[in-house]
Amino acid sequence: MESGSPGLSEALDRLWARFLPEMRERVKVLENAAAALAVGTLNPAERDSAHAVAHKLAGVLGTFNLARGTELARELELIYARDDGPDPASAPRLAANAAELRALIENRR
Repeated sequence: MESGSPGLSEALDRLWARFLPEMRERVKVLENAAAALAVGTLNPAERDSAHAVAHKLAGVLGTFNLARGTELARELELIYARDDGPDPASAPRLAANAAELRALIENRR
């Protein structure tokens, strides 16, 4: 089936609607982790959670033709995967990536 076909497009739209609340929650985890990092309170559990949700978002967003979302999520995944955690100086970038992810997710048509 060709990717531009109405049947596939409708199926993807239904899947999108089904997974949208979960994707919003994942972005919220990323936003909270960036905020915690900015004030120096990011703990290992929050960092691990941010890494896990970034990984999941990186995998799913490409399915919905959001390649930019995949790029952003992969970058976040790599940063949160560091053994020593993310550099506190990267907090603004992490927050910006999370905000861009939220905008991409909210504005997908």
